[in-house]
Amino acid sequence: MRFNRPAAFGIALLAAAALMAGSRPASATLPLQKAAKEAGFAEATNCMYCHGEKLPKKEAHTFNDRGKWLQAEKDKRKAKEVDVNWLKEYKAEAAK
Repeated sequence: MRFNRPAAFGIALLAAAALMAGSRPASATLPLQKAAKEAGFAEATNCMYCHGEKLPKKEAHTFNDRGKWLQAEKDKRKAKEVDVNWLKEYKAEAAK
């Protein structure tokens, strides 16, 4: 059986493209931002609502006071994920 090298390369290229298209970015998720807006936090217009960077990366990011508070709540509640509804309990002065 002979392999058609251009066809095999094309299939591999398509598979790689499909993997990249389906993968999630290594940064703050848009669904969290969308959920925050839906929960009534209209000022959550970008990642800097909770992060120190415009485009935080999973392996290198910082949190602002709000983000630190959310992470502390996640730990305190032993939750797997942050719940943006917790922000209803967030007080900017109390976080400092």
